Amino acid sequence: MNFGAGRARGILHRLGPAGTFHHARHPADGPLAAFVQHYWIVRWHLAGHPPQLQETLPHPNVYLVFEPGLTGVHGVASGRYTRFLEGDSFAFGVKFRPGGFRPFLGRPVSSLTDRSLTLEAMFGASAGELEAGVFDAADEHAMIAIVRAFLLERLPAPDPDVARVAAIVDGVAADRGLTRVDALAERHGVGLRALQRLFGEYVGVSPKWVINRYRLHEAVEQLAEGRSVDWAALALDLGYFDQAHFIRDFRALVGRTPGDFARDLNAPRA
Repeated sequence: MNFGAGRARGILHRLGPAGTFHHARHPADGPLAAFVQHYWIVRWHLAGHPPQLQETLPHPNVYLVFEPGLTGVHGVASGRYTRFLEGDSFAFGVKFRPGGFRPFLGRPVSSLTDRSLTLEAMFGASAGELEAGVFDAADEHAMIAIVRAFLLERLPAPDPDVARVAAIVDGVAADRGLTRVDALAERHGVGLRALQRLFGEYVGVSPKWVINRYRLHEAVEQLAEGRSVDWAALALDLGYFDQAHFIRDFRALVGRTPGDFARDLNAPRA
């Protein structure tokens, strides 16, 4: 298996040893770098093997995805993302920076949360030609060139709030000690209500959601590295009155208690 450099955060279920996989990410450049975080591709070869479960805790990003039968624009998924990979296929995508899709969409990104748009609904009649070009491309570099040219033709006007929102979200991801929305608002010199409105308009989820999601990503990462997690302390950091309520919500989101999840994540794969 080849998953490229680094480990993608938010993975809840490791793919098994059967079949072959390729995952790569390519950073955006030029004018699009203000809106796009990176391009990515996943290829899998599972013909003759059982389907493989893919399970993640999604990030606060909008994705433009090209996959046979599943092409579309996907808003932030508030819950767990689960699907099975089977056969031989691929998915190629554009991961927009938090806030980076708002100028393309032209309306609050919260209207896209837990929803998807077809390419035609988003981009009109030219969507079919774009999808065909990506599917006919020789490799991921050609795919990037095709999608990059398409987006550059539709490059929005500069929006200072895009960079502002991206910087705020990046700060949440980087600062493991940040657990309160009021501290986030104070750090960036904005009122609580204004911060809530900004996130609804540009990110699609609340600041509290983003903080909790990145702290859960960090906990999952610690488990993946074989380190223990102080769940009681994490529950308090995330604003829970007690560990029991945190465990209830964790089970609703992840599908297992923290203890069961830790055992499943680190169990040997046959």
